[in-house]
Amino acid sequence: MLTVNGRVTIDSSPLLRDRLLAILLQEPPPALTIDLTAVPHIDGSGLATLVEALKFARAVKTKFRLRLQERPLYLLQVTGLLQLFDASPEATAWRVSQDEA
Repeated sequence: MLTVNGRVTIDSSPLLRDRLLAILLQEPPPALTIDLTAVPHIDGSGLATLVEALKFARAVKTKFRLRLQERPLYLLQVTGLLQLFDASPEATAWRVSQDEA
């Protein structure tokens, strides 16, 4: 699990991208959970980073999961990106597997 704290913005998303891609490209785990429950705000560059990581995760057959709190969850809903994610058994967790649309 990778835990992210604070705002994910154009200033911080490149570091998050580098960390995610390093995990996925070195020795890809069967599943990777990104805990965003301590992230109060995510902007467009942060969303792009998550979508890019999702593409890499699918390419290396890693299940990619997000744990979200209310505000980032809402942003994924209104942008239509949430439909890429399926609900997991946990109320605030969303996941994507490599074989889903």
